[in-house]
Amino acid sequence: MAQLEDKKLILVVEDEELYMSSLVEKISKEGFNVISAKNGEEGLAAAIKDHPDLILLDLLMPKVDGMTMLGQLRSYNQWGKKVPVYILTALSSSDEKILQFVDELTPVYYIDKSKIKLSDLIEKIKDTLSQN
Repeated sequence: MAQLEDKKLILVVEDEELYMSSLVEKISKEGFNVISAKNGEEGLAAAIKDHPDLILLDLLMPKVDGMTMLGQLRSYNQWGKKVPVYILTALSSSDEKILQFVDELTPVYYIDKSKIKLSDLIEKIKDTLSQN
C-alpha cells in the first residue's frame, strides 16, 4: 500500500473526452496516479484538494478556461505558485497574450498537443518530476 503513496500524482484538466481518456490511460500505464477534470472550475477544485505533483492544462474549456484557472491557482498559496503546469493546447504559441501569460505564471511549459506524441509528453513529465 505504501507504494501507491510514493507514486506521483498528475492532474489532467481537459474537456475533449477522447484526448483526456488517452492521456489518463497512457500516464496511468507509466505508473503515475492520475485524476482528471473536464473544465477549469473542476480542475482548480481538484488541484486545491489533492495538490498534484504536475498539472496538464488545456486552455479552451467551458465554465472556467485554463488561463483563468492557472491565474487563480498561482495566487492561491505557495504550493499553487510552484506546481509545474504543462499547457496542452492547439492555440498558437505566437499569440502575444499567451506568451505573456506563460511568462508571468511560471513554471509553465507550453506544448502544442497537435504536434507532440504522447510518448514524448510522458518523457517530459518524467523529466520534470525527477527534478522535483
